[in-house]
Amino acid sequence: MSGAHIVALGDGELVDIGQITMEILEDGSLTDHRLGVARFSIPPRTVGPPQHKHTEHDEGFLVTKGRLVFSVGTEKHEASVGTWVMVPVNAPHSFENPFDEPAEFLNTFTPDFYVQFFHEMSDLAKRNAVTVDNVRELMKRYRTEVV
Repeated sequence: MSGAHIVALGDGELVDIGQITMEILEDGSLTDHRLGVARFSIPPRTVGPPQHKHTEHDEGFLVTKGRLVFSVGTEKHEASVGTWVMVPVNAPHSFENPFDEPAEFLNTFTPDFYVQFFHEMSDLAKRNAVTVDNVRELMKRYRTEVV
């Protein structure tokens, strides 16, 4: 399997972004930056990001544990294990875990550059600098707008 990269559960790079934990499985370095992949763990009763849209990358979500609620525009969708949510460029979206059980999802970014956004969010959290203004500025740098 020359050239293949295999990452076992828990062996990816862990990134702490407050209540939510991210494990980077592919940072884009092996895909010529065409694809980034991460696994997210969302505790019970966790509000996700504000509804936003990405102007330069597509994002996919595969629910692998528990349930989540995805907001896409004005519609809300409950997503259980096995549900795939594909969010193209410029589609307003968000997610949350309003339930009493933890949830997890696999997340794809095409291209991969949004993976770095989470490194910077982790840095903000470590410095206790997660403010509305700081997050909006960070999102802007990664071609993301709050809707």
